[in-house]
Amino acid sequence: MAAVVVGVMAATIVIGRCAIGPRRPITLPMIGAMGLRARLAGLTPSGQARVPIAWALYDFANTVFSYAVVSTAFGVWLTDPTRLGLGPGQLVQGLAIASSVGLNALVSPILGALSDRGGRRLPFLLFFTTLTIIPSALIGPTPVLVGAVLFAIANFSYQAALIYYDATLKSVSRPEARGRLSGIGVGVGYMGTIAVGLLIAYGIPAITGDELGVESIFVLSAVLFTVFAAPIFLVVREPAGLSFRLADFKPDLGQIRHTLADARRVPGLVRFLAGRFFYSDAVNTIIVVMSVVAVRAMGLTLGEFVQISLLLTIVAIVASFGWGRLVDRFGPRRTLLWVLASWAIGLVIGAVSLSAPGTAFGTALFVLAGAIVGSGLGGVQVADRVFMIRLSPADKLGEFFGLYGLVGKGSQVIGQLAYSIIIFLLVDSFGNGAYQLAILTLIGTMLIGYQLIRPVRDVIPGGDDVVVPPERLSPDRAPLHPRT
Repeated sequence: MAAVVVGVMAATIVIGRCAIGPRRPITLPMIGAMGLRARLAGLTPSGQARVPIAWALYDFANTVFSYAVVSTAFGVWLTDPTRLGLGPGQLVQGLAIASSVGLNALVSPILGALSDRGGRRLPFLLFFTTLTIIPSALIGPTPVLVGAVLFAIANFSYQAALIYYDATLKSVSRPEARGRLSGIGVGVGYMGTIAVGLLIAYGIPAITGDELGVESIFVLSAVLFTVFAAPIFLVVREPAGLSFRLADFKPDLGQIRHTLADARRVPGLVRFLAGRFFYSDAVNTIIVVMSVVAVRAMGLTLGEFVQISLLLTIVAIVASFGWGRLVDRFGPRRTLLWVLASWAIGLVIGAVSLSAPGTAFGTALFVLAGAIVGSGLGGVQVADRVFMIRLSPADKLGEFFGLYGLVGKGSQVIGQLAYSIIIFLLVDSFGNGAYQLAILTLIGTMLIGYQLIRPVRDVIPGGDDVVVPPERLSPDRAPLHPRT
């Protein structure tokens, strides 16, 4: 597989060079393209439009892995009756995700130290990207426990690579353009979700004749990840950085203690983070297990689930703009409370739909629940990040966002284990009732989060409004240390 990865990257270089053809007469569409190229070039210190394009394409690449492998294929592959079946399969899935995310959370300070003090980020990004691609491509034909280990390695590496990828924003963008380039990356990432979803739903069945095509998804994800990740390594150039010393680990390893002490001095911040731990538990768990619920509990085909999930992705994109307007008008606290209430309603409807699997009524309820949950997913991403910014003093923003990310990862560990254990213990006796109980526990944790953040005021320390974080500090991605 390593040879395939290298070969695809080499082919990408050749294709890129061959794409440069002879000069042609300038037309109006070309003038428009030149204007777009100039705007892209203005985002980066290099003045080259290909730099932000190459950077944003990596967002497309890693979203392919997140959607195709983590959220879609792995759980369905494990729970196949010819492999582990429902109960054991869900338990192994939960253990694989909890171990990989938990380990990543523990070593994030070290990885962050390497990112900030090691000078160059791209070699580390290449290492962890390769360590995501190769293991994930090998999952399909392997024995099930070997596949679970390969997935854990790939998911850990995926999470680790994001730290270095996010950090490269500083070198590929001008300070005043970081928000725009970050938004471009997010948009391109959504395009990755839609593109790979269409390939799974229509491309794989047409090529292989296999309606599920689960094993093919792992290979498809690896190839797409390789192709769209390659440009960042071929195009982006980093300035020479500082040398890294092992002694630099020490302050970062002790950073969590100082960060917590600083957080306690900010009114409402610790309570907000505690609330985020509980509602993120439900959000992260649903994202991972939804494919198994749809295929194994509701009786949908994988293709039907992908079609539904693509619809929900579009709903999330559109709804995020609406939630954003509500945040601007009513503030992040009220908006986030509305989002969590809508999620609770959606999860209740989803639990009811499990009482009528395989029927038109049950499927309609499941799709309705998914639409509400998809809308809320966009709302959570918009509102709680702004809430965090409102609560954080400007000089501590990077530091506190590291804590914010660690809380998200910690909730994923606990939520996955709790959900998986419930399914493992009860699914053989209660069938879909086990899924309904597991979903009800998620509603419970979400309501706990709701109650915790309800009294928190979304005031701005010192009266200064901060529009965006200084770096691309997205949820669950930032290392636990301040960025400079």
